This record gives sequence, C-alpha cells and structure tokens, in this order.
Amino acid sequence: YNISALGLQASQVIYNNDVLQAAKAAKYSRLYYKENTTSSQINVVADVSKAFFDVLLSTRQLDILKEDIARLQRSLKDAYSRYQAGVVDKTDYKQATIALNNSLATRKQTEESIKSKFAYLKQIMGVNPNHALVLSYDSAHYESEAVIDTNQMLDVNKRIEYQLLQTQKNLQNINVNYYKWGFLPSLSAVGNYNLFYLHNNFSGLYNNAFPSLYAGLTLGIPIFTGGKRLQNLSKARLEVDRADLDIVNSRNTINTEYVQALASYKSNYTNWQFLKQNVD
Repeated sequence: YNISALGLQASQVIYNNDVLQAAKAAKYSRLYYKENTTSSQINVVADVSKAFFDVLLSTRQLDILKEDIARLQRSLKDAYSRYQAGVVDKTDYKQATIALNNSLATRKQTEESIKSKFAYLKQIMGVNPNHALVLSYDSAHYESEAVIDTNQMLDVNKRIEYQLLQTQKNLQNINVNYYKWGFLPSLSAVGNYNLFYLHNNFSGLYNNAFPSLYAGLTLGIPIFTGGKRLQNLSKARLEVDRADLDIVNSRNTINTEYVQALASYKSNYTNWQFLKQNVD
C-alpha cells in the first residue's frame, strides 16, 4: 500500500553533432579572440599615437605663432614710427595691426585647442584628468626615422583585420558542416540507480530498501525536422559567400588605404625637405 523511491540518474554524451562542432571550432574560436585582442591593442596604440602627435603638432604651431606675434609687434612698431615720421600713410600700420590681431586670435584658438587635445589624450591613455601630462619627445630621433623604404610591397595577410575575416570564414565553414551532418545520430551513455521502499504499513516503509541498477547506451536518430536543417544549411552557405565578399572588399580597402597613405607620406616628406631648405 505504501511505495517510495529514491533515484540517481547520470548520462554522458559520447557523440553528437554539437560535440563535433565544438571540437572543430575550439581552435578557431581561441584564435579569433586572440586576434581580436591584438586588434584592440593595435587600435589603442594607433589612437594614442595620433592623439600624441596631434598635441605635439599644435604645441609646435603655438611656438611658431608666438614668434610670428613677436615679429608682427616689431613690424607694427616700425610701421607706426614711419607713419609718425610722415614717410608712409596710416595704411601700413593699420594692416600690421590687423595681421597682429589675427595672429593673437589664432594663438588663443590654438591654446584652447591644445587643452581639449590634452584631455582627449588623457582619456584614451586612461590617465586621471587632474594629472599633469608633459610630452616627452626627441625631434632628431623622429627625423632619423622619417626616411623609410617606400618600395616595400603591401601584404594584406599581415593586416589583423584581414586575419580576423579569414578566421570568421573558417568558423562559418564549420557551421556549414554542422548543419550538413545534422542527420547523424547521437550516442550517449546512461546509468540509473534506484532505491525502492515497499511496505503495507507506513511506519515500516523505510525499514527495508530494494536497490535497482542499470547502465546502457542511448542512440537518438533524427527522423524528421520539417526541413529546418536544410534551411539552416542554405543560410550558413550564404553566410560563407558573404564572408568571401567581405574578404575581397577588405583586400581592396586595405590596398586603397595603403596607396593613399603612401601618397600622402611622399607628398608630406617632399614638402618637409623643401621647408627645411627654406628654414636654412
């Protein structure tokens, strides 16, 4: 009249499609996140470098403006003296005044822009805004590094963006195989241990236990999924095709960026050489 049972059941997957996919994708998943970390590091270095040189450039421009202002102040003083002496009319010293005022306004703009650029540099460096930041640089060292080999050929395989797309494509190919072999059965090992308590009187129900144990294999065969597997397979193949197009587009984009950067570098380098001659 009284029945009670206490059981423990365990199962372990030996093979199924999910396990196969995880085993194949593990290597590419670890590679993807490693490359993603590398990409983030590259972006941080690039952003900090650009912000650093932006501040440095503005600082040097401010030095030039200060020298211009000193020269314009002397020019204004000379023009006004010539006007007082009656050598020239007031047009010269008025023009000198306008030029000086323009330089003073530009100096103020540059000083304020340096503050905002310093704030941005501190932000991307993770520095406390209240911390004093002083630029340290060696102009001679930068000049020595300015001459580079502009004949070096572009290799897109070294670009981390291209490597990430290749890894994503490998993961999507594994996804295709996952749906492709989705009809394969799954195999699991199962075990079950039970304690049965039987007695006509409830007071004596738990006096004696009748154990039961079995172990075996479970084979699951997918019979019909309503075409879901085939539709997912078609979708996964389209994603691989899209990845191929992204790779081609990335290759073209990288090539364009390289050509534009090299052209800008050569132009700026030539301009820099002529400016050095002008300074001399």
